[in-house]
Amino acid sequence: MKYAPKTFKAILAVLLAGVVISISSWAFAQGGKITGSVKDHSSNQGIQWAIITVKDVTTGKVAATGVTDALGNYSVGIPALGNYSLEASKPGYGYGKVTAPDLIELSDTITNQTVNILMGGKEWLEYNPDVPRSAMSWETGVGKSYLIPALEIPAFLMLLNGYDRLADSNSVEPSGEKTYDVNLSTFWDHVAHGTWVVDEDAFNVNQFMHPYQGSMYHGFARSAGLNYWESLLYDNVGSFLWEMGGENTDPSINDQIASGIGGSFFGEALFRMASLVLEGDGGKPGFWRELGATALSPPTGINRIAFGDRFKRVYPSHNPATFWRLMLGASLNSHLNDQGGSNTINRKEATVDFTMAYGLPGKPGYSYTRPFDYFDFEFTSLGNADNPFDNVMIRGLLFGKKYEIGNAYRGVWGLYGGYDYISPHIFRVSSTSVSLGTTFQWWLSQAVALQSSVLGGIGYAAAGNVTQVGDRDYHYGIAAPQGLLALRLILGDRTMFDFTGRAYYLTGVGGDDPGGSETIDRLNMGDSPFAFTAVTPSGSDTSRPSGMRAIPTGPTVTRRREPSASFTLYLAAAGSALLSGATLTAAEREKRSPGTSAIIMNDFKWFEPKHKEAT
Repeated sequence: MKYAPKTFKAILAVLLAGVVISISSWAFAQGGKITGSVKDHSSNQGIQWAIITVKDVTTGKVAATGVTDALGNYSVGIPALGNYSLEASKPGYGYGKVTAPDLIELSDTITNQTVNILMGGKEWLEYNPDVPRSAMSWETGVGKSYLIPALEIPAFLMLLNGYDRLADSNSVEPSGEKTYDVNLSTFWDHVAHGTWVVDEDAFNVNQFMHPYQGSMYHGFARSAGLNYWESLLYDNVGSFLWEMGGENTDPSINDQIASGIGGSFFGEALFRMASLVLEGDGGKPGFWRELGATALSPPTGINRIAFGDRFKRVYPSHNPATFWRLMLGASLNSHLNDQGGSNTINRKEATVDFTMAYGLPGKPGYSYTRPFDYFDFEFTSLGNADNPFDNVMIRGLLFGKKYEIGNAYRGVWGLYGGYDYISPHIFRVSSTSVSLGTTFQWWLSQAVALQSSVLGGIGYAAAGNVTQVGDRDYHYGIAAPQGLLALRLILGDRTMFDFTGRAYYLTGVGGDDPGGSETIDRLNMGDSPFAFTAVTPSGSDTSRPSGMRAIPTGPTVTRRREPSASFTLYLAAAGSALLSGATLTAAEREKRSPGTSAIIMNDFKWFEPKHKEAT
């Protein structure tokens, strides 16, 4: 018992030491805040959407980021006390990166600091003497042109018609007229007497080439400074002009929808990606960035070259959270069993697959005030001259609002516009649609996140198989309903699981087969282990689409299965899949900054159409 007092004192001393250490650790771990404003050097006006970057002077790593509000003010939370530097930038607006001249010290006595930044003037001239002198403003609309795209689009249509006359000079309509031998008389005849029909062009022409043609109209208008809704009007006028005067065929309902509406969705995604390339990390875009942007959106490149400084200001992205993945590979397809026949087809094909998600929820300071501030773009190309484009799938938020649940769930919901072109070897479907839905990011833990989109809506769609049946190998109708469920589960920096399901119920309403219907389901599943240290990543992908068509013949119904399967080996690169979550500190988010990653794709695809026709 005589040792009890000593034992008690020892335990008490340990407890006191633990309390002191805990309090010290807590004090050390306290964060702070940096507030201030960013103003134009010459006008002294606040600059909205300037990007604020705070770096730890000791480690050189980014500690926190933020953006300025409409008045140019900002407030950035810092996870820990220490010494920091602050940098402000606004790419594409003639402003360079400006660093605060003094070190910013946050201590237990001074946890908040105020830092005001001036941009422009001498600071910018020292950073880049080639500042664009454009008077155009994307925010206010000053300097945009309604006239230039109004002239460019008809000029583009005339050039396209001239090319078609030369390249397809033997194309003749049933009336005996050459398809592209048009003039003012044929134009007026279509306007005054033309009957709107569902045309007989090939699936890839109607459902891919026409939307891409519409994306050109959209690009001419957007790169001249017009907003999305103004450009949408130009898209539809351009489509109407082509239907009236581009060909000697009757004007087409499906082409007007595909080019005028689908083309706007296609064109906006391309324009946003081109602008992101031009924006880069600020400063004047160099040759390769200009070339890349032109390849993505040719009208953007044309206007930047043709009009010099007038349209040089880059469309501001507002610093969205993005995820991208590029895969190059080769595939072996088998079990391509068409129309119930027993023949098996084997094809070896090169494959290019690109995916980009733009504006994912969860990034502090990012808002959804403009159409396509969030969009998802998927593209797959095959080394097959008969079917080079396997799929193009786009969905973008037209109107929406952010929302949050607790500390770990961030989302956006609203009205989405969608364009899908899915053309594997057997069954094909394409749709231009509007849907209600949501996209969210839910942090299940510090290292596990779930990203998802859930949509349901209505579209105008085309579907069929690749074997010619009658004048056309597919049919049109209203897809009501159609839906999408996309899930991406991210497990730390090592593994990512993808699941995407699409469903279309295609009626005969609005087409030339009012008694028929078709149901098409498409499912992609895959897992992607990846390591951020790899520079030349590689991986593999396997896919298995299959389908079934049910066609009534008299009193009985015949069902046929037409399966397809493929195996693909890829080389892949990707940006970070782990985005800024509400539960992560700035230091933890920095560890998950975008980088190159190795991805091994194991992908299972299920593709099941079911078709019913009236006898």
